[in-house]
Amino acid sequence: MIYCVVPQELGEEVFRRLEARYRDNPNITVIWERRTTERRKDHRGGDQRQLRDRRRRRLPGDTAVD
Repeated sequence: MIYCVVPQELGEEVFRRLEARYRDNPNITVIWERRTTERRKDHRGGDQRQLRDRRRRRLPGDTAVD
């Protein structure tokens, strides 16, 4: 599935043209973005939020298999 998101700045005309162009393609959905503000607010911890590396730590030493 492919989502084609059209920002409001490009206007309704661009949205309508893309919608008409991909109407017969079930794998493409054209969406007109209507949001006016960022929805993600920093209510959870503010500056205290810590970012961590979520990757697994590697064991020290040689892990080659013969």
